[in-house]
Parts: sequence; structure tokens; C-alpha cells
Amino acid sequence: MNKESESDFLSKLSAPARRALERNGITSLQRLSAYAESDILEMHGVGPSTLPKLRIALEAHGLSFRENRT
Repeated sequence: MNKESESDFLSKLSAPARRALERNGITSLQRLSAYAESDILEMHGVGPSTLPKLRIALEAHGLSFRENRT
């Protein structure tokens, strides 16, 4: 089984979503896991359809989004 590279998750996103993450320095799943889903949704260019793709990529590497602060 060929596990995709950790940075390949960006190639599965729309161009606006990819640029939004890159603008915020999120180029690895490790860095992405430091953010809550709500933080990602606030970025210009990222819509709700992007979250499931990011969630799947994180889970494939044993990671997840940070919990929202209450």
C-alpha cells in the first residue's frame, strides 16, 4: 500500500483553498492539526466542502483538527 506524502493533501484542494492555507503557512498536516476547523473556515477561499477532504487527510496520518476552545 502506497501512503500518500503528507504534503499531497494540498493537491486535492481547490486553488483558492490551497492558496489560503499556503498564505497562512499551512503546508503540512502536522501544522494543519494545530488549527480548529472553525479557524480554517475563517480563511478567505476555504469553504465547507474543503473540511471533509482535510479531515480525511489528517485521519490518514493519525492526526485531527484541534478542538475548539470554549
